[in-house]
Amino acid sequence: MNILGIDTSCDDTSAGVVVDGRRVLSSVVHSQVELHHPHGGVVPELASREHLKNILPVVQEALSKAGLRMADLDGIAVTVGPGLVGSLLVGLYYAKGLAYVRGIPLIPVNHLEGHILSIFLEEEVPEFPFVALTVSGGHTSIYHVKGYGDYDLMGQTLDDAAGEAFDKVAKILGLGYPGGVVIEKLALDGRKDRIDFPRAYLSKDSLDFSFSGIKTAVALFVKAWRNEAAGNDKPTIADIAASFQEAVVDVLVRKLMIARKRVGARAIVVAGGVACNRCLRARLSEAAAQDAVEFFFPRPEYCTDNGAMIAAAGYHRLLNGERAQPSLDVRARYPIGDLLPPTGRGK
Repeated sequence: MNILGIDTSCDDTSAGVVVDGRRVLSSVVHSQVELHHPHGGVVPELASREHLKNILPVVQEALSKAGLRMADLDGIAVTVGPGLVGSLLVGLYYAKGLAYVRGIPLIPVNHLEGHILSIFLEEEVPEFPFVALTVSGGHTSIYHVKGYGDYDLMGQTLDDAAGEAFDKVAKILGLGYPGGVVIEKLALDGRKDRIDFPRAYLSKDSLDFSFSGIKTAVALFVKAWRNEAAGNDKPTIADIAASFQEAVVDVLVRKLMIARKRVGARAIVVAGGVACNRCLRARLSEAAAQDAVEFFFPRPEYCTDNGAMIAAAGYHRLLNGERAQPSLDVRARYPIGDLLPPTGRGK
């Protein structure tokens, strides 16, 4: 089955065509980084307007690269949440109109499920069950993935997501937006053990995350650091970046490996924008080797938001007989345990 996937959950307008949930025919992403860079973060209203400008050409390019026409599609999958409401509405209502006019089934998809299933766009894939860490600018969660559509939430952030912390710390350091890439690059020249930033592990048995504390700790440190006189003992900005990154990665790796042991999974997966971070991948690879389990991660273009992962998730929901009704709406908050909105099932 040929599935067109559309994602406008945040600041990237994306569309992709995937065959049978595995083979990618096309994946087109229009980035808004340059638009939001001067503001130090995503401006929701600007993002919505940019989606309106780009949704049609992005979808047309995805179909063209796939070598398909609308008549060749078996379904249209679209992200309905979680995300920015204005951005989500652009994708949903475009997909609704397209599906109605063309008589093509419309499938609502949870953005986080798309990230989890993005690993199945690769040649080497894990066997169920496995434990997945979804880590991005808006989400940081751990799931026990028992099958397509069968996910148990094991832990989630109680405040800032890991990617959000990277962006905020980059802003504190005056490094610009987005923060993840620039901090990772800067950290290569720094000492990761130079500054002992706090690790929020919470209670002994908790698999939840909290990154607001480390953001505050960095802000307080930088305020004092800027008033210090220059000297051989003064940490460099690269040291700050490296120490911050190490603190975040420590928590992510430790929590994921505890979750794996708790359910006895033989494989771990990391997905989402922060999964591009090479330090995180290296540390997880080491931890997986130490525990004699398999480690999987998507290539960078499938880690960041993309329509192909939404198409992959939509394929399995379509197989399950799921169709969107006309009353389908977006949801800013969308727990993965509630994969279909109340009006989302029907034929």
